[in-house]
Amino acid sequence: MTPQALNGIKVLDLSRVLAAPGCTQILADLGAEVIKIERPGEGDETRQWSPPSFADGTAAYFATVNRNKKSLTVDMAKPEGQALLRQLAAEADIVVENFKVGGLKKYGLDYDSLKQSNPGLIYASLTGFGQTGPDAAKPGYDYIIQGLSGLMSITGPADGLPHKVGVAVVDLFAGLQLTIGIQAALIARAQTGLGQQVDVSLLDSAVAMSANVGMNCLASGSVPPRLGNAHPNIVPYQVFEAAHGQHLILACGNDKQFAAIGRVMGQEWHTEPRFATNPQRVAHRDELVPLMQAVFGHKTRDEWIALFEAAQVPCGPINNIAEALAMPQVQQRGMVVDFAAGGSPVKVLGNPIKLSATPVQYHSAPAALGAHSDEILRGLGYSEEQIGQWRADGVV
Repeated sequence: MTPQALNGIKVLDLSRVLAAPGCTQILADLGAEVIKIERPGEGDETRQWSPPSFADGTAAYFATVNRNKKSLTVDMAKPEGQALLRQLAAEADIVVENFKVGGLKKYGLDYDSLKQSNPGLIYASLTGFGQTGPDAAKPGYDYIIQGLSGLMSITGPADGLPHKVGVAVVDLFAGLQLTIGIQAALIARAQTGLGQQVDVSLLDSAVAMSANVGMNCLASGSVPPRLGNAHPNIVPYQVFEAAHGQHLILACGNDKQFAAIGRVMGQEWHTEPRFATNPQRVAHRDELVPLMQAVFGHKTRDEWIALFEAAQVPCGPINNIAEALAMPQVQQRGMVVDFAAGGSPVKVLGNPIKLSATPVQYHSAPAALGAHSDEILRGLGYSEEQIGQWRADGVV
């Protein structure tokens, strides 16, 4: 079997929903053994977030971030469940959790408790607001954080309501930050032998996502406006409407490209001082954009795209999701994964990380609730009698 980057790494996954499970799925894709802990009889609530579901009943939402994992049911409210989780944590390299700050302390499953028996443990916590600060105790939700962070204030039409992004982008971005933090902690542990806590919050992640727009605010002292599909620092860099109501994106990144745009469109805009440089175009966007839009209506989207691509001007159509998934490039890059060979009807979106020597692998579709409980418990040395008793008592 082809080796993977994280072979031999054990992850105890106490997280649920999207952000932190997205992190643990990446670790699993890279070869880590991930044991997902779920409540007996209920499981991760996203198992019920349907329709749509696949033919075996697996909710599409749950399948988004739960492939390549083992499912173990444990009731951590019971002392026996707490002891079992502490045993697993003592053997783990990484614990991932997204409980409210301090929520696991009453179970003896917080970082300070677990590191006593496992000083090399990397304990990754993803919360709404972080482990410190005046809002640390508050719960966090992607939608709310999109609003708090200012992200919604710069998303949507300039003359309309603020919009959220079409997917839970803060959750997803925070999960990536948690993954990066864990990888850094693994490297640090290789040097020191000691683990540490990784503290990532949705709010911190969303503020960092403001990127150049946040920097514009710091540099100018002005509140960045909502520009719809336009760019705050580059013009023309937006959506235009072609003939028959079709749309395309034009992404002009420099003055050379703008001159090429003019030639394609039969115009000499780049010779006019008010449009000659990007700062001038930004200052006069309200004059330039209507001039361009008037010309775009003369050809179809595909005709314009062909002309701009021939002139090496960045542009593209606006696909729907089905069109994007059907693109030959997407298919060839393995971004749609089918588990039919393993007897599962589930299809998932692939991992975008391509490693030449230790590639991502797709071992298993999202597991049924508790599918690996007996296997894991037997591996820990528990007898069939003990496992049966715990199941009768609702511990597992």
